Amino acid sequence: MLRKWLLASFFTLFTAAAAQGQIEIFSWWAGDEGPALEALIAQYQADHPGVEVVNATVTGGSGVNARAVLKTRMLGGDPPDAFQVHAGQELIGTWVVADRMEDLTFLYEEQGWFDQYPQGLIDLMSTEDGIWSVPVNIHRSNVMWYVPANLTEWGIEAPATWDAFLSMCPTIRAAGVTPLALGENWTQQHLWESVALGVLGADDYEALWTGELAFTDPKAMEVWDVFGQVLECTNDDAAGLSWQQATDMVVGGTAAFNIMGDWAAGYMVTTLGLEPGEGFGWAASPGTDGVFMMLSDAFGLPQGISNRENTLDWLRLVGSAEGQDIFNPLKGSIAPHLESDLDLYNAYLQDTASDWTSNRVVGSLVHGAAAKEAFMSDFATVMEIYLATGSAMNAANAAQAIATQVSLGQ
Repeated sequence: MLRKWLLASFFTLFTAAAAQGQIEIFSWWAGDEGPALEALIAQYQADHPGVEVVNATVTGGSGVNARAVLKTRMLGGDPPDAFQVHAGQELIGTWVVADRMEDLTFLYEEQGWFDQYPQGLIDLMSTEDGIWSVPVNIHRSNVMWYVPANLTEWGIEAPATWDAFLSMCPTIRAAGVTPLALGENWTQQHLWESVALGVLGADDYEALWTGELAFTDPKAMEVWDVFGQVLECTNDDAAGLSWQQATDMVVGGTAAFNIMGDWAAGYMVTTLGLEPGEGFGWAASPGTDGVFMMLSDAFGLPQGISNRENTLDWLRLVGSAEGQDIFNPLKGSIAPHLESDLDLYNAYLQDTASDWTSNRVVGSLVHGAAAKEAFMSDFATVMEIYLATGSAMNAANAAQAIATQVSLGQ
């Protein structure tokens, strides 16, 4: 281990002194998520002062807009030097299968990362042909947010099940408050996956993505029935709100709860200046206690880029405990690196880090970990069908048709 560390340190110092030129870093971390990326870039520039960094962010929640731009560039033979992607099938099922990425096994060996990342996470980013990305964080998708003082005032508690949530909706509405704040289309899909996990349980939830459970199975159909009831407890203007604005409704006391990933904690701490446990509280989304629905932001190495060595230096920083401990406390996520210093993290992040190591872990659909991107992208159409018709059967048939078309689970 010491020898590996010395070799990696020598290599880093040598390349830092020699690095010149440019690197383009492509992501969707803008606005309230920008400070975390900017801090990481500042460290890269301090380590490599001769390199010009082009921060090519594309705004839009969950990378919806960025992925569209990336697709055009990748297909056009103009890949960014480094681009943010959700680790797992979002990268593997799109650009690895298209032979557009380099195998990073050599980098994992050089940096000693096989001993510094959980094996399950490495498996998520791998195929039998190689390892395809370097993670910078771990996010949790299935989190219910609230303000403790408001729940006390309204005489309610964070619900443990969706039935409990639905039973308290009339009480919340009677107080002039929206029970569950919701935002634009992708946040509705984000809510759906938490409902699905709560209704199905971890085994059947994962069976959807392996093809072992059909979307038209009665158990899967029940997800849409519960989801429809939950939507009746949300705000009418959801389609016009960002995820931050939906979070603002909870903080401002006009909504009781919101289901969002823990980048909401980063927003509430970094932008709104709230204290975890006082300014906001959290719980696993209803029915999912003991299960950690994960996603991971990562970077890979596109083939044919002109700034390959500078990009490798970026990956070395992104994959290090130092880099992750710069980035994640601001982002509202935890470090996947096993040598991360948890003393640098706030109370929420320390709590979720404990859950990460003790809970059953499943992947997020909406954020690229659970299923092929081809299915994930077309799931937006499934959601539109459901919102337009209110029919669980129509949505289930559409989802199953897409699953068959893209050979989900194969």
